[in-house]
Amino acid sequence: MRFLACGFAFLSLFALAASASLVDSIEPEIVIEASFPEQNPFGHIVNGERNQIYLVVENRSDQNVTLNSVGGSFHHPDSGALVKNITSLTYGFPLLEKSKLQIPYTFYSEFKPGDLHLNIWLEHSVDDLKFRVTAFDSVVTIVEPEGSWFDYKLISTYLIVAAFLGGASYFLYLTYFPAAKPKKAKRVRPDASAPVSTVTVTASGARYEEEWIPEHHLKKPKARKPTTVSSGEEVSGGETSGTEGRRRKGKK
Repeated sequence: MRFLACGFAFLSLFALAASASLVDSIEPEIVIEASFPEQNPFGHIVNGERNQIYLVVENRSDQNVTLNSVGGSFHHPDSGALVKNITSLTYGFPLLEKSKLQIPYTFYSEFKPGDLHLNIWLEHSVDDLKFRVTAFDSVVTIVEPEGSWFDYKLISTYLIVAAFLGGASYFLYLTYFPAAKPKKAKRVRPDASAPVSTVTVTASGARYEEEWIPEHHLKKPKARKPTTVSSGEEVSGGETSGTEGRRRKGKK
């Protein structure tokens, strides 16, 4: 029994070694070189912006492979603990034998400024077998974007916030401090004790007030003395009628 158990254990180990050697013989030789763009010579990872890295994939094997996807993750630089996985991009195009291809990989970062360990890998396949190759494995520096006074997005955000606050303040002002109603002008009544000026109307219909004309220009008509007739001088009615009749005859 012990002999049979040892035999089965030996056969299982032999099968595992054979399968591992078979996989190693089937896995194509894929070499990857990673580099940051020229605008980022220090390889900084900027928060809130699109970070890009170029992968040059070279197929040194004698068989065609299919580039499936590229993914990555951030780890703690000391303990190696996983911090966060980043976006995985799917490609799905073939890479011929003895050929080379450059593919871009874009990802975003939202971490505290400092150092993190970045690991990027490439997954490819041959027929139904899938393989993973490390493309980048190094410590990178997380930085904040540089501020600028001419940042149009930031300026537009400030303008929108200022307009909103101004509208809200104006609404509150009208609600709690309403505008005062305009006062009506009071009519001035003439004083009854004030002297009333006399108005004179001329023959042509023009009116004027005498108080505005100097006194020496005013010509007041003299009052006529009434004529009195004494009783001795009274003429009788007959004589009057006779004289009137003579006058009428003379005119004829």
